Amino acid sequence: MLHLSNLVGPVGGRKNRKRVGRGIGSGTGKTSGRGQKGQKSRSGGSPHPWFEGGQMPIQRRLPKRGFTNIFKKHFEIVNVSQLARCAGADPVTPEVMKEKGLIKKTAAVKILGNGELKESLHVHAHKFSGTAQAKIEQSGGKVVNL
Repeated sequence: MLHLSNLVGPVGGRKNRKRVGRGIGSGTGKTSGRGQKGQKSRSGGSPHPWFEGGQMPIQRRLPKRGFTNIFKKHFEIVNVSQLARCAGADPVTPEVMKEKGLIKKTAAVKILGNGELKESLHVHAHKFSGTAQAKIEQSGGKVVNL
């Protein structure tokens, strides 16, 4: 019968760690398996992982193009077909969308027109695509820009 009290690990399953610098008889005494001299024999003596031995590093070899606009506004995307999950709520605000799991943050939400909408909803969001606005209003709903 197998119990916690009589469990035994596999043979050779645990290996003792290498104890370096413990005398000449241990095999890793004196220089502790690091060799004689040089950068890698010193403490902290290892170059950073992206060091290429003095060769021109890849981040300097590659050409730089374009720029990143730090003022770009990032929108959470919700399609019209996903708004069906918020059918009971009126109005459908970013907070309601977050509760239903459609978005992660309520900072900026954009509604896109992919899919169909059966029920009429009052949708509050920061931006709407033209097709999304048309589909929401066509189903008898209302669009409100925040």
